[in-house]
Amino acid sequence: MSIPVVTNIELSSLAKLASGKVRDLYNVDDKTLLFVTTDRISAYDVIMANGVPLKGAVLTNISAHWFKYKKSGTVHGLAVPAGLQQCSPFPEPIYTPSTKAELGQHDENITPEQAAKIVGEKYAARIEALALKVYKAGAAYAAERGIIIADTKFEFGLDEETDEIVLIDEVLTPDSSRFWPADEYEVGRDQDSFDKQFLRNWLTKEGLKGKDGVEMPADIAQSTSERYLDAFKRLTGKTLQEALQG
Repeated sequence: MSIPVVTNIELSSLAKLASGKVRDLYNVDDKTLLFVTTDRISAYDVIMANGVPLKGAVLTNISAHWFKYKKSGTVHGLAVPAGLQQCSPFPEPIYTPSTKAELGQHDENITPEQAAKIVGEKYAARIEALALKVYKAGAAYAAERGIIIADTKFEFGLDEETDEIVLIDEVLTPDSSRFWPADEYEVGRDQDSFDKQFLRNWLTKEGLKGKDGVEMPADIAQSTSERYLDAFKRLTGKTLQEALQG
């Protein structure tokens, strides 16, 4: 039986606030937003014409897994050690902020000092500390399960009523991170991955990098889906079907 690919969702009972590369944002009430993760996939800031089977379910359930886990348990303008090779680990994780661009535009890498000017010293310090803390905890958890989280992206917001920094959107998924299999890791070369780098490599090889309206061949979409499902099982210890069945 073929698996339906969900690239567009319309919830007539809720007001749609925004539509991004992968997620649609709806307003539930004055204090509640609904993020809906589709099977859309983008690479090099371009959305593919077709989606990846089960990708939305994988991303949603990986984020849910991390949130449950939390309850229970010069690069970018910064100096780095000399002699690093391709894919060498840094001695310590580094914090590299960027702006959040509108759909169709590019996020802009900025320095921590520039970030502080935008959001203020107090919030910038909190965001940096939280980003590094969450990454270190997630990377350690994943390492025990055979996955290297080479890097990741977090998005933060501000709860103006409580003055708290809030982690929003997805958390440590193959869309927002580079996941490498630890048993195949080797410094000095490109790494195999559980994320959409596989799709990026195909686009580059075919001369399609950055082009609009690209439709992935069925085997590329399926192989990408299998990588996401493999990452999910390694992280959670369950298949996606087992997770959805509770």
